Amino acid sequence: MSISLSVHGAAHTVTGSCYLLQAGRTRFLVDCGMFQGPKTLKALNYGDFPFKPEEIDFVLLTHAHIDHSGLIPKLVKHGFSGPIHATHGTIDLLTCMLPDSGHIQEMEVEQLNRRNARRGHPEVTPIYTVEDAEVALRAFSPVAYDTWIEPAEGVRARFWNAGHILGSASIEIEIATGLASPRSMRLLFSGDIGPEVTSFHPAPDSPQNLDYIVCESTYGSRVRPPMTLSSRRDLLAAEANEALKGNGVLIVPSFAVERTQELLSDLLALVHERRIPQVPIFLDSPLAIRATDVFIDHAHELEEGAAFRHAMRSPILRTTESAQESMMIERIDGSHIIVAASGMCDAGRIRHHLKNNLWRANATVLMVGFQAEGTLGRILQNGAKAVRIQGEEVKVRASIRTLDIYSGHADGPGLARWVEERGPVSRGIILVHGEEDEIAGLHERLSSRGLDGERIFAPELDAVFDLLAETPATRERPAPRRLQPEVVGHPDWHNDLSGLWLDLTEMLDKAADDKSRRVILRRIRRALDKEQA
Repeated sequence: MSISLSVHGAAHTVTGSCYLLQAGRTRFLVDCGMFQGPKTLKALNYGDFPFKPEEIDFVLLTHAHIDHSGLIPKLVKHGFSGPIHATHGTIDLLTCMLPDSGHIQEMEVEQLNRRNARRGHPEVTPIYTVEDAEVALRAFSPVAYDTWIEPAEGVRARFWNAGHILGSASIEIEIATGLASPRSMRLLFSGDIGPEVTSFHPAPDSPQNLDYIVCESTYGSRVRPPMTLSSRRDLLAAEANEALKGNGVLIVPSFAVERTQELLSDLLALVHERRIPQVPIFLDSPLAIRATDVFIDHAHELEEGAAFRHAMRSPILRTTESAQESMMIERIDGSHIIVAASGMCDAGRIRHHLKNNLWRANATVLMVGFQAEGTLGRILQNGAKAVRIQGEEVKVRASIRTLDIYSGHADGPGLARWVEERGPVSRGIILVHGEEDEIAGLHERLSSRGLDGERIFAPELDAVFDLLAETPATRERPAPRRLQPEVVGHPDWHNDLSGLWLDLTEMLDKAADDKSRRVILRRIRRALDKEQA
């Protein structure tokens, strides 16, 4: 019998997690996530799966974040009919997250089709709808931590706390090899590994003595200073006090699940302790509002659950469900705080608030989570002087700050310790869910700790590993590729075009007079004519 692993997402990028395992006639997925970031990468969400959904027997889901779960409704829509195994917390979160994802896609496609109609372009259809998401939810089957399940003959799986978000798990898998030796092949999919400091979860846990680990590497090259809950709040208080000076507005793009709840808990604690001003705090994300209700329901499972439940009753916390309520925030005079999704500024209501505030010198945008290449959040972090939002140019006069203390991911030393504690790992470590520099940093860190560098792999998108080969993880490359490796994990031509447009606009604005502007435009026209000749 052959056993293979195909890496169909999160290869040299941090989104689109999807791994296909084939053991004899059994085919199953670990995660089925949505790609985020540059348009070229997001276009994969609209294309065909690199496998036949109807041939997949079951899915094991590490956690609820959309980059791990977001294409499950599409999978069901296109023929998958098996069970999806996930923890209770994950399923409860997805009850609101997947329909919300379907709603966003319906709205974005509606707006796109209006623009396409004006341009004479054909209409497009959503990846899936709210109804598709609700149908997919019927396929979920809850599992408990530290309990074996047998989803197919010869395959066992066990979920371990990953400390990342509510319900998150690393998944241990045993597959009968069919060889003379009775020992099964043992794999561990890390999912996303949580940091050492979190308000809600204990340290991640997992088994030892494995054949393979498929490990995330989001922050593989980074080292965070030692942090406690108290020191984290000290840093947040300093940023908030500076931002709120002189009727300032603090805008926090935040991931709707876990990051938002931790952030609100800290902000409200600081207000209660009178360490920051008592100003209105707006939670402007229908998804985050519903996710917060799920956290309240699961408060008994959280380490700071009682304090969190109490904080969410604060009168200064104002939730805005409707779009009209969201737009009314713009009329607020005086200092206030807005927490809105999405965390990378690529969708949702945060773009509305950025459009209304980036040009204001008294506004502060505080990044508290990972910003992938090509996203608006990364572009702002990189110091852009102007950006395009919803087709309009917006000057950046606001202060752009980063406070990397709310990430749900362990840093490089934390990941390396986690891998070491899983040892011995006999055949290979496969690094996924990271950009190139982070993968390289974790590879070097693991090698420096005595792990065999030749048994540490960083697969490209759609790479296939023969897990039973004598040389561990012999790679095959199916054709055709969905994307060339040099495209994945980097800004694409859409990012280049947007940057060029902004640079050209700035150049024309700074030109001395109309004659100078015409000279600039003639030079560009000659370059275009030469390119087309």
